[in-house]
Amino acid sequence: MDKNLSNQVITKTELPGIELIARGKVRDVYGISDKMLGDPLLFIATDRISAFDCILPQGIPGKGRVLTQMSLFWFDLLKDLVPNHLITADVNEYPAPLHAYRDQLEGRSMLVKRCRMEPVECVARGYVVGSGWKDYKATGAICGIPLPAGLKECAQLPEPIYTPASKAETGHDENISYEATVKTVGAETAALLRDLTLKIYSKASAHAATRGIILADTKFEFGWHDGKLLLADEVLTPDSSRYWPRDGYAPGGAQPSFDKQFVRDYLETLDWNKQPPAPPLPDNVIQKTSEKYHEAYKRITGRDL
Repeated sequence: MDKNLSNQVITKTELPGIELIARGKVRDVYGISDKMLGDPLLFIATDRISAFDCILPQGIPGKGRVLTQMSLFWFDLLKDLVPNHLITADVNEYPAPLHAYRDQLEGRSMLVKRCRMEPVECVARGYVVGSGWKDYKATGAICGIPLPAGLKECAQLPEPIYTPASKAETGHDENISYEATVKTVGAETAALLRDLTLKIYSKASAHAATRGIILADTKFEFGWHDGKLLLADEVLTPDSSRYWPRDGYAPGGAQPSFDKQFVRDYLETLDWNKQPPAPPLPDNVIQKTSEKYHEAYKRITGRDL
């Protein structure tokens, strides 16, 4: 990778002449007119970072490239278990009109199949943490799934559980029952989503364990293309997953993690109402967060970015 590209911070892409479909919290999505490729989508992971549903004013160096390269690693590792929406991440193979924007695409983009997405966030949990811990403390269950009494915060569950969520256009996704997904997508699809989610989590957490990492929980998205259910969007990145180092793991409190918790912790020290505009981040928080993302990539993949 060109050093100039690796040091870039891109918080917004500009591709004149290419149809912009959406700007999410992190990704910019473009529509590509190419009948040979089935009119695919172009996903670009920017270096934007959000916390408490607000996009922060600065980007995190290398974050978009970590998210893209980590997804590509997992797509490849999981391809025998579940097909995915990736066409290519090689800019040389993109349609010619995109080549002019190589500086915004290299290392952080992928061309993907257009899918009819299922309206469910497919969440697998292996540990009692986050909203699951709050739910457990209040009810003795997570999303209605009863659990043994006396579990500590961040304790491993007896077995991984599937806790779907509805996709929110704005704000947080909301946990829903499995029965609600049956009503939304039908019994057959609901069972397929659940079973695939738990199978992927099992394989991914087993790989992470070989790298000295605990995969505490994660979420997946699936969509249909030509009659096949495909794994789509980002996969097992630090933005969609909770990774902890195995060394030093001790249930009974929060664990150090390879995600944006460092940013959240800093923001919690401020007198900020968690409404836009978000406050700026100091340089040391930006640097530390960048290091966390890069470390997650190296630990999981065994490669340097």
